[in-house]
Amino acid sequence: MEYSALIRELYALRDEKFAEFQEKIVNPRAQKIVGVRTPVLRRLVKKYRAAWREFLTFPDEYYEVAFLKLNAAALLPFEALLPCLDECVNAIENWALCDTFKPACIAKHREEFVPYIKKYLAGGEFSQRFALVTLLSFYMEEKYLPLIFGGLQESDTAPYYTHMGAAWLLAEVLVKFYDRGVAFLRENRLDKRTHNKAIQKARESFRLTKGEKDALLSLKRK
Repeated sequence: MEYSALIRELYALRDEKFAEFQEKIVNPRAQKIVGVRTPVLRRLVKKYRAAWREFLTFPDEYYEVAFLKLNAAALLPFEALLPCLDECVNAIENWALCDTFKPACIAKHREEFVPYIKKYLAGGEFSQRFALVTLLSFYMEEKYLPLIFGGLQESDTAPYYTHMGAAWLLAEVLVKFYDRGVAFLRENRLDKRTHNKAIQKARESFRLTKGEKDALLSLKRK
């Protein structure tokens, strides 16, 4: 697989209206968007999954190439993923790439992956969001709540997408482990913006009762 051939294939699959839509919602900073719909990209991932090593050598000039790179790597066994994980995380430069990069192998290696979560929590905006979304995707169990709460406290939530990732994670804790989440909120360990956004997102859930939502509203910080 040559990079130029891949770009030609992507442009042959381009949907111009979708490209305009993606530009607005993804908010790419340094990458170009071709405009290939996600289901089509996922089919390409399956088609070229054996070419993941080649994908890793390709530049991240295009959103779609980075998507293929990350999602091909996400299919790897745990031992094969780890050596290329830093490169994958470094390729994440927007929320859409971050939130679709969910290596399935983590599910069977959660304890082994904890040091990597802590490592990426010390990184930049999308490195931190990757760590937070990984906690959300693979660690939402009561025994991992100390890890989740620790990750929330360690995050620098000043950057917008880290802030939103942290709020999303805490909102899910509030939905699934309401009492533990409320106890964490009462400790006021997060900045006011993230604290309040987590409450807002939790109150939008259909999985909480009106009474629980009202109680959460009383915990908003002014």
